[in-house]
Amino acid sequence: MRLISYQYNGQDGYGALVGDRVVDLHAVFGAQAPDLKAFIAAGLASQAAAHVEAARATLPLSEVTLLPVIPNPGKIFCIGLNYGEHIRETGKTETEKPVIFLRVADSQLAHGEDIVRPQASERLDYEGEIAIVIGKGGRHISEADSWSHIAGYSCYNDGSVRDWQLHTSQWAPGKNFWKTGAFGPWMVTADEIAPDQKMTLVTRLNGQEMQRATTDMMVHSIPAQIAYISTFIPLEPGDVIVTGTPGGVGNKRTPPVFMKPGDVCEIEVDAIGVLRNGIRDE
Repeated sequence: MRLISYQYNGQDGYGALVGDRVVDLHAVFGAQAPDLKAFIAAGLASQAAAHVEAARATLPLSEVTLLPVIPNPGKIFCIGLNYGEHIRETGKTETEKPVIFLRVADSQLAHGEDIVRPQASERLDYEGEIAIVIGKGGRHISEADSWSHIAGYSCYNDGSVRDWQLHTSQWAPGKNFWKTGAFGPWMVTADEIAPDQKMTLVTRLNGQEMQRATTDMMVHSIPAQIAYISTFIPLEPGDVIVTGTPGGVGNKRTPPVFMKPGDVCEIEVDAIGVLRNGIRDE
């Protein structure tokens, strides 16, 4: 299934896409699960399949306003320096353990929304990534068991304000500007993507390819990320792990390439779809 969070007639909801229609799962399960995170936590996907198959209680996709796939994640973990080409272009060295920083939910935006270039900087960079959404929580999850803890996959643009990121050794300010982390367009449930399936990730800016990589090129695999994170904190349903960006970021090009108002940035993952966002000034 392809699951989305959205607003319709001023109310938040969630549902499954069937062509250009949205099966309104909130209308069916809302009393039990008021949002997509709660729907995932309650394990309702199998029950929802019958409603999706029958395409009951549908809404026109054109009439809903998309939200970030999980608008209210408890935790957003981002993996830095996780592709060899990106490590080399930054002049860093490969680390034995994954580099991790945190995003806050307020920094996120949806497919189709404009990423906001802040007043404080013009050095707004793209970072195409694959996001995983945790479906089953746990602590000390083994790599072998990790795939069973994934609810699904989405595209992510870890928009980075580079000068603020590099003010100190701590990256959080440059990674958390308002409406810079694009998340969508939907979540493809894990039953449609095989464990360890090789996915291709491509970033395009104004139609020009800027990044390309496959998931087998990750330094720290998705199971390794889940195992490592769940060692220091319990993972919970709806938590998000953004798995790292390949080489080709704008900040390391000659001359540098930063996103500006009027640009369009696309993050495509072959097994998921295309996340598309314009750029505007704050």
